[in-house]
Amino acid sequence: MAGGKSTAADLGAYICFEDEAGQGLRPPKGRTWAPVGARPVVTVRGKGSGRVNMAGVVAYRDGERPHLFYRLHVYRRRKGEPKTFSWIDYRDLIVVTHQHLGAPLVWCWDNLNVHLARQLADFAAANADWLRIVQLPTYAPELNPVEGVWSLLRRSLANFVVADLTGLVRLVKRKLKKIQYRPHLLTGCLTQTGLTLDTPAKP
Repeated sequence: MAGGKSTAADLGAYICFEDEAGQGLRPPKGRTWAPVGARPVVTVRGKGSGRVNMAGVVAYRDGERPHLFYRLHVYRRRKGEPKTFSWIDYRDLIVVTHQHLGAPLVWCWDNLNVHLARQLADFAAANADWLRIVQLPTYAPELNPVEGVWSLLRRSLANFVVADLTGLVRLVKRKLKKIQYRPHLLTGCLTQTGLTLDTPAKP
């Protein structure tokens, strides 16, 4: 990661971390209240109801507030329907992030197969003036601040009840928007990884 931080400092770029998560209609479990001796029951839909896939990116630059961007993909288990994001979706997420921030990006993510697609490598090469892609170490989710975002989201979704995927999409968007407007939470996600934005002074 030191190389990525040096590159970001040289370019005046944001360091962006990307990761994926998914949520079905069965909610994460959380503590709740119930009458003494009565087990609380939350009625939810079973398997086969589809899921909402989420691709999130948090962007940091020294001295500025952090940003969260995301993209959703709804999978309804229909025949021929893509199960998750394509390389085009990831390209579009990179482009939208760049347009919103108006600055170069150092884009950090894991070695998911689609991240390694030739089309994305070609896209990065064609836009090398504002985009650098850095692979995170294999099996190191603890180095990705977006994992902290998913933890916050799951906590806020505990014991939810929605009727269908449309309701779940609305709920996920509302919860992610709350995190977007709380930059101290995004700063905390970075702190939890042990990574810092400062770079060593050059001799």
